Amino acid sequence: MATPVIMPRQGQSVESCIITAWNKKVGDTVAEGDILFSYETDKSAFDEPAQVSGTILAILANDGDVVPCLDTVCYIGEAGEDISALVKADAPAAAAPAAEEKKEEAPAAAAAPAAAPAVATKAEGDMIRISPRAKNLALQSGVDMTKVVPTGPHGRIIERDINAALDAGFVANAAAVEAFLAGNPIVTEEEAPAAAAPAAAAPVADDVLAYTEEPMTGIRKVISRQMHASLSEMAQLTLNSSFDATAMMNFRATLKANGEAMGLGKISLNDMVLYAVSRTLLNHPTINANLVGENFRLFKHANIGMAVDTERGLLVPTIFGAEKMSLAEISAAAKGAAAKARDGKLSPDEMSGGSFTVTNLGSMGVESFTPVINPPQTAILGVCAITQRVRADGTTYPAMGLSLTFDHRAVDGAPAARFLADLCKALENFGLLLAK
Repeated sequence: MATPVIMPRQGQSVESCIITAWNKKVGDTVAEGDILFSYETDKSAFDEPAQVSGTILAILANDGDVVPCLDTVCYIGEAGEDISALVKADAPAAAAPAAEEKKEEAPAAAAAPAAAPAVATKAEGDMIRISPRAKNLALQSGVDMTKVVPTGPHGRIIERDINAALDAGFVANAAAVEAFLAGNPIVTEEEAPAAAAPAAAAPVADDVLAYTEEPMTGIRKVISRQMHASLSEMAQLTLNSSFDATAMMNFRATLKANGEAMGLGKISLNDMVLYAVSRTLLNHPTINANLVGENFRLFKHANIGMAVDTERGLLVPTIFGAEKMSLAEISAAAKGAAAKARDGKLSPDEMSGGSFTVTNLGSMGVESFTPVINPPQTAILGVCAITQRVRADGTTYPAMGLSLTFDHRAVDGAPAARFLADLCKALENFGLLLAK
């Protein structure tokens, strides 16, 4: 009997994963332990090995598809085994159609009218909707179009529907497919009223308009959705402040000169900010919190998320219980988390449970910015560059800027300002903070 291969759940907070690449195709023989496909969550990447040996009988999700955890993505069984009933039952729950729709749209603008059409946009009467890739596959394979079950958005036939019908043994010939398509005309985006097209402009040199186009990666799509949801669902407001960083700079200079001899690793300014944040958060419960629906989740510990820039996108590992750590321990934890993030080795659980997030753009010279809250947290701190400011007596001092974005649904301006003021005071007197 055929064995279903499901999308694993990598962490309790993960609801779906994105298939990045298939290593096998329908008809391939696999041995136990062979890598079937690669996939990623919104933060980490994984390979899925085969748990049984056999033949790939059907694949229900394509590269780039978003698949809910525990949904079936393929079947392994004996060559020639009939799994049509299983495939038909799983088809509606296959990968998220939004990813499929995005992947198949926008053919080349220069294509002639007789070329493969763009994504169908409307179905009326006997008209059908079919994607270009699905139509080409249907013509090449000779599938019985009357047996194809559409699972794309709004009843559109997409490539996996053709493959599912072929896997089930529903075949015809090219002439039958052409006759079916001819008898059921397709509405395409190219058929929009020509009168709406703008008047021809003066010709422009080809090199002036030259560009390359790359699709969003799966991780970028997830980050995009999360950031949009954050801004659209929260009442976000940012407060900007700064403090005299002289004490921090002097302490760091001492560490650089003597820290190695005392067995201390390299302590960064960001490590010092994380330390001060961990000691300040617990005095401001609504800042050290999540807003889940209409309920506050007030944390008993400072679980600080640390934004890390990686090749795959922005990742936010969590330093759990930071208020119990020494400065050296926070520094080591931050460096270890950043290394795992850049190597793609963080688990989803290592990026959940955060009560507050710190993001640092100071090393890039940014003097002030508006960080976006990491839901469902209620606030996020942006760390800015150090600039020289002038005192009233005409002397200068190094000032570090801080940008606090908070969710005004959960936190009022005055409590947010008090947290920011307390944090600035702690950083401005860093030596005294260490003595507490």
